[in-house]
Amino acid sequence: MQGDLPPDEAAEAYEQELRDFFGSDDLPRFDLILLGTGGDGHTASLFPETSALEVHDRWVVANPVLKLETTRITLTVPVINAARAVYFLVAGEGKAEPVAKILEGDPDPREYPASLIQPANGPTWMLDRAAASGIT
Repeated sequence: MQGDLPPDEAAEAYEQELRDFFGSDDLPRFDLILLGTGGDGHTASLFPETSALEVHDRWVVANPVLKLETTRITLTVPVINAARAVYFLVAGEGKAEPVAKILEGDPDPREYPASLIQPANGPTWMLDRAAASGIT
Protein backbone atom coordinates (compact mmCIF):
# COMPACT_ATOMS: atom_id res chain seq x y z
CA MET A 1 0.00 0.00 0.00
CA GLN A 2 1.40 3.33 -1.04
CA GLY A 3 1.04 5.56 2.01
CA ASP A 4 2.44 8.55 0.14
CA LEU A 5 -0.65 8.74 -2.12
CA PRO A 6 -3.99 10.22 -1.10
CA PRO A 7 -5.97 7.40 0.60
CA ASP A 8 -8.54 6.87 -2.17
CA GLU A 9 -5.80 6.70 -4.82
CA ALA A 10 -3.69 4.39 -2.66
CA ALA A 11 -6.64 2.02 -2.14
CA GLU A 12 -7.38 1.93 -5.86
CA ALA A 13 -3.72 1.38 -6.74
CA TYR A 14 -3.33 -1.48 -4.24
CA GLU A 15 -6.55 -3.13 -5.39
CA GLN A 16 -5.31 -2.96 -8.99
CA GLU A 17 -1.97 -4.44 -7.91
CA LEU A 18 -3.80 -7.33 -6.25
CA ARG A 19 -6.03 -7.86 -9.30
CA ASP A 20 -2.94 -7.93 -11.53
CA PHE A 21 -1.16 -10.36 -9.21
CA PHE A 22 -4.08 -12.75 -8.68
CA GLY A 23 -5.18 -12.44 -12.32
CA SER A 24 -8.87 -12.76 -11.67
CA ASP A 25 -11.97 -10.81 -10.80
CA ASP A 26 -12.76 -13.44 -8.16
CA LEU A 27 -11.80 -12.56 -4.62
CA PRO A 28 -8.08 -12.99 -4.02
CA ARG A 29 -7.13 -16.03 -1.94
CA PHE A 30 -4.25 -15.13 0.33
CA ASP A 31 -2.51 -18.11 1.90
CA LEU A 32 -2.29 -16.41 5.29
CA ILE A 33 -3.50 -13.16 6.80
CA LEU A 34 -2.10 -12.26 10.22
CA LEU A 35 -4.21 -9.81 12.20
CA GLY A 36 -4.45 -8.31 15.64
CA THR A 37 -7.27 -6.54 17.35
CA GLY A 38 -7.43 -3.29 19.23
CA GLY A 39 -9.03 -2.54 22.56
CA ASP A 40 -12.01 -1.22 20.60
CA GLY A 41 -12.50 -4.49 18.70
CA HIS A 42 -11.06 -3.24 15.40
CA THR A 43 -8.90 -5.34 13.14
CA ALA A 44 -6.88 -4.46 10.06
CA SER A 45 -8.13 -0.88 9.64
CA LEU A 46 -11.73 -1.95 10.04
CA PHE A 47 -12.81 0.26 12.92
CA PRO A 48 -16.16 0.30 14.77
CA GLU A 49 -18.96 2.18 13.05
CA THR A 50 -16.95 2.92 9.89
CA SER A 51 -18.05 2.72 6.27
CA ALA A 52 -15.60 -0.01 5.25
CA LEU A 53 -17.56 -2.55 7.29
CA GLU A 54 -20.36 -2.37 4.71
CA VAL A 55 -18.21 -2.69 1.57
CA HIS A 56 -18.61 -5.97 -0.30
CA ASP A 57 -17.84 -4.95 -3.88
CA ARG A 58 -14.23 -3.80 -3.43
CA TRP A 59 -11.03 -5.49 -2.30
CA VAL A 60 -9.34 -2.45 -0.77
CA VAL A 61 -10.87 0.79 0.49
CA ALA A 62 -9.94 4.06 2.12
CA ASN A 63 -11.72 4.05 5.48
CA PRO A 64 -12.29 7.37 7.29
CA VAL A 65 -11.78 6.86 11.04
CA LEU A 66 -13.25 9.90 12.76
CA LYS A 67 -11.98 9.06 16.26
CA LEU A 68 -8.41 9.00 14.91
CA GLU A 69 -9.00 12.00 12.64
CA THR A 70 -7.48 10.14 9.71
CA THR A 71 -8.28 7.84 6.83
CA ARG A 72 -6.80 4.34 6.84
CA ILE A 73 -6.45 1.91 3.93
CA THR A 74 -7.71 -1.61 4.52
CA LEU A 75 -8.57 -4.88 2.89
CA THR A 76 -12.32 -5.46 3.01
CA VAL A 77 -14.04 -8.13 5.08
CA PRO A 78 -14.78 -10.38 2.06
CA VAL A 79 -11.12 -10.35 1.01
CA ILE A 80 -9.90 -11.25 4.50
CA ASN A 81 -12.53 -13.98 4.82
CA ALA A 82 -11.47 -15.51 1.50
CA ALA A 83 -7.98 -16.29 2.83
CA ARG A 84 -6.94 -19.90 3.31
CA ALA A 85 -5.88 -19.11 6.89
CA VAL A 86 -6.50 -16.14 9.16
CA TYR A 87 -4.64 -15.86 12.46
CA PHE A 88 -5.18 -13.30 15.21
CA LEU A 89 -2.20 -12.58 17.46
CA VAL A 90 -3.42 -10.59 20.45
CA ALA A 91 -1.58 -9.48 23.58
CA GLY A 92 -2.41 -7.29 26.54
CA GLU A 93 -5.00 -6.79 29.23
CA GLY A 94 -6.61 -3.95 27.27
CA LYS A 95 -7.73 -6.49 24.68
CA ALA A 96 -9.37 -8.93 27.16
CA GLU A 97 -12.87 -7.42 26.99
CA PRO A 98 -13.20 -7.28 23.19
CA VAL A 99 -11.62 -10.72 22.79
CA ALA A 100 -14.09 -12.24 25.27
CA LYS A 101 -17.05 -10.54 23.58
CA ILE A 102 -15.90 -11.68 20.15
CA LEU A 103 -15.16 -15.28 21.15
CA GLU A 104 -17.91 -15.92 23.70
CA GLY A 105 -20.64 -13.43 23.07
CA ASP A 106 -22.89 -12.33 20.29
CA PRO A 107 -21.22 -9.01 19.53
CA ASP A 108 -22.60 -6.34 17.27
CA PRO A 109 -20.19 -6.49 14.31
CA ARG A 110 -20.42 -2.74 13.82
CA GLU A 111 -19.14 -2.38 17.39
CA TYR A 112 -16.60 -5.23 17.23
CA PRO A 113 -15.42 -5.49 13.59
CA ALA A 114 -13.02 -8.35 14.35
CA SER A 115 -16.14 -10.51 14.81
CA LEU A 116 -16.79 -10.14 11.06
CA ILE A 117 -13.67 -12.13 10.30
CA GLN A 118 -15.07 -15.60 9.68
CA PRO A 119 -13.09 -17.44 6.99
CA ALA A 120 -14.34 -20.85 5.90
CA ASN A 121 -11.93 -22.66 8.26
CA GLY A 122 -12.57 -20.19 11.08
CA PRO A 123 -9.90 -17.84 12.40
CA THR A 124 -7.16 -19.09 14.71
CA TRP A 125 -6.69 -16.98 17.84
CA MET A 126 -3.32 -16.85 19.60
CA LEU A 127 -3.64 -14.98 22.90
CA ASP A 128 -1.33 -14.17 25.75
CA ARG A 129 -2.67 -14.70 29.31
CA ALA A 130 -3.70 -11.07 29.66
CA ALA A 131 -5.70 -11.00 26.42
CA ALA A 132 -7.34 -14.31 27.34
CA SER A 133 -8.17 -13.24 30.90
CA GLY A 134 -11.78 -12.31 30.09
CA ILE A 135 -12.64 -15.69 28.59
CA THR A 136 -14.59 -17.97 30.90
